[in-house]
Amino acid sequence: MKIFACPAAHVLTRYAASAALVSALALALSAAPAAATTIERVTSPGGIEAWLVHEPAVPLIVVSFAFDGGAAQDPDDKAGTAELMTSLLDEGAGPYDSKAFEDRLDRKAVHLDFRAGRDHIHGSLRTLSENKDEAFDDLRLALTAPRFDADDVALNRAQILSALRRELKSPNDLAALRWWQTAYPGHPYGEPIGGTLESVPTITIDDLKAYAHRVLARDHLKVAVVGDIDADAVKAMLDRVFGGLPAHAELKPVPPAIAQGLGRRISVDLDVPQTVIDFGGPGIARNDPDFFAAYVVNHILGGGTFSSRLYQDVREKRGLVYSIADTLLWYDRSAVFFGETATRADRADETVALVGKEVHQLAETGPTAEELAKAKAYLNSSFVLNLDTSGKVAALLVQLQLDRQPIDYITRRKQMIDAVTLDDAKRVAKRLFDGGLLFTVVGRPSALANASAPSGGAAHPALAPMGGMIGGSGELR
Repeated sequence: MKIFACPAAHVLTRYAASAALVSALALALSAAPAAATTIERVTSPGGIEAWLVHEPAVPLIVVSFAFDGGAAQDPDDKAGTAELMTSLLDEGAGPYDSKAFEDRLDRKAVHLDFRAGRDHIHGSLRTLSENKDEAFDDLRLALTAPRFDADDVALNRAQILSALRRELKSPNDLAALRWWQTAYPGHPYGEPIGGTLESVPTITIDDLKAYAHRVLARDHLKVAVVGDIDADAVKAMLDRVFGGLPAHAELKPVPPAIAQGLGRRISVDLDVPQTVIDFGGPGIARNDPDFFAAYVVNHILGGGTFSSRLYQDVREKRGLVYSIADTLLWYDRSAVFFGETATRADRADETVALVGKEVHQLAETGPTAEELAKAKAYLNSSFVLNLDTSGKVAALLVQLQLDRQPIDYITRRKQMIDAVTLDDAKRVAKRLFDGGLLFTVVGRPSALANASAPSGGAAHPALAPMGGMIGGSGELR
């Protein structure tokens, strides 16, 4: 991924102005019935569909898109293929080597971004509308004619391997790695998206080309466009940028899976100041009728706000941690709830026990009527605050398409949250949290931690903030 400086002061001014524009756009999107006409379904002559929010007030265009595939489509024993492939899509394309392509993007302040997830390849383009023709050509070349030059492959491979070596010393990365490996043994979701020190060196240029040909195809493509461009121009852009891709992807089947290892605690010894704790279990699928009840209940448990049960009981009352949160994640073939925190090493056992107790108690008794009302109010009022850039709006519209949600979802969302009753919440809390938890704990061994711990006092003053939740599908819902 590259981020390029804008070449002139007037360009910087235009980019800065977009924040106010998109704040207003987000408010419009949240208001019924206006949003029903704000998001327009556009289909190109070649049959490629996009969701469009046309807003000409600021001359900025964002194109966000996704292909089914992701790390789940990595070849056997070559984990990290999708990650390496996406890292190279803006490293030279068509007649331009990496330096020439970078200069071409920089000259017009065009920003391209590509990344691999578990189930999808995501990409985005940001450009000033006056530069859209060249920007669309750049995106077309990156997707349909990536070069994968040997020197660029070697450099990006080395960067990924360096990051993987650092992760072996990172308690956050190790805890997440062990959690997913234990929850999904023998399944693509159990493999690290970035690959391993053993797998990444085996990925060849032919592997990268074959992956791109199999996955980057029109029949598994979702597109959203936000900004200063009308429907007719979007139709032309869709065929111009994506029309040269293969018509059909060649995806291998990925079996459904349910998170395993419930009731287990996996410990990894690492001499670090804080012990990192990851926890979770099976979730509820995005298309499940109980999804919104699960969404509200999970917010009550640990949705990242000061009022959540985990935050109040683990941090505020006992001072064990600086931050603690969990989230619902949904994938094409599985769903989980997943959380993380960190504490002083000699308080890790206590923290694990308390998290398990709080989850079990919510499963047994469900939330109170007051908790349910507060959660609904927060989830409804905070939604538009997540849509503070055109890029976030476009990314949301793509995710809604991947989730197979209707184009009027934004206007219906509040009604679906408000429809969750206390009986629904109690029933779904038991369904979601009654199966037990899988914990991964990375830090100093208990005996060493207890021997070196200071006497008395709460753990929380010595703690530093966590780096934030591991990314997934749930951030903007």
